[in-house]
Amino acid sequence: MIQSRMQYRVYVLAIICWVAGAGQVKAQGLDLKILQCINPSQPDAVFWQTTSSSAYWIPAAASLGTLGTGYLQKNKKLQQNGYELFMSIGISSLLSSGLKVTINRPRPAETHPETIYVNTYSTGRSFPSGHTTVAFATAATISLQYKKWYITVPAYVWAAAVGYSRMYLGRHYPTDVLGGAAVGIGSAYLSHWLSKKIFKQPAAKR
Repeated sequence: MIQSRMQYRVYVLAIICWVAGAGQVKAQGLDLKILQCINPSQPDAVFWQTTSSSAYWIPAAASLGTLGTGYLQKNKKLQQNGYELFMSIGISSLLSSGLKVTINRPRPAETHPETIYVNTYSTGRSFPSGHTTVAFATAATISLQYKKWYITVPAYVWAAAVGYSRMYLGRHYPTDVLGGAAVGIGSAYLSHWLSKKIFKQPAAKR
């Protein structure tokens, strides 16, 4: 049990350290070239903007829906899953915001306005991608809770699409998206561990 707890902590710490290092990578070379290949001169702001926006309403709907269903059905497990998803989203958002302020990386269009195209100007910092962070936190949490391939695969496909949309729209570098995915997955594992501690079932009486 102690070893398992330590593995969770080391895993989360390693991800956070990796993200902090990756965020310091300058937008040069391969990072910028990949973004230029993905970001078109006239981004389609309909499909990919909708995909990008889903990073917030899908997690909200999933967590509220799970929690609400749990209380309506008086299902303790669903209630726990709902709270765990809330924790994962909250932790990932806090970590993402903290890293943005700490690393203070400009948006791609700010640094390369002549080669990176956006439909609307974005404020805020670039690393990590907040949309990607929340999307992967949601996907990883759901995958840890249900462990079914027909749930896990669509969840991660959606999260990956959100990450791609941020690059397609010219809002983030590839390393921003990778960093967001790492923070999101790490947050999911941390919230999963915390959930087990908080909602620990009492031992059965003999």
